[in-house]
Amino acid sequence: MTTSSETPVLDTLAAMTLDSIERCGLPTETLILTRIAALVAMDAPPMSYLAHLGPAMESDVTPDQVQDVLVAIAPVVGTARVMSAATHITEALGFAIAVAEIDAASSG
Repeated sequence: MTTSSETPVLDTLAAMTLDSIERCGLPTETLILTRIAALVAMDAPPMSYLAHLGPAMESDVTPDQVQDVLVAIAPVVGTARVMSAATHITEALGFAIAVAEIDAASSG
């Protein structure tokens, strides 16, 4: 198997995501919130949430909307999954902030 990239796994995931978005008839905001609900249901790691931060911000998803999703799905997925998701989302945001601070420091 030959690859034309240094990051074939990430490239594949990005291509799958783009294909999904192109084939989905949901508004972008709804699509992102649905994906967040799916990540919670499967107890996804922080990096999975991190991958959705940019698209969430671009589609104007608010923290209140994410919180509403967590409240809405809590009775279905359970307390443990929602608390785990809240922790993972916080870790992802912390990572994103740290990277932004490093970028700002190196450009300033």
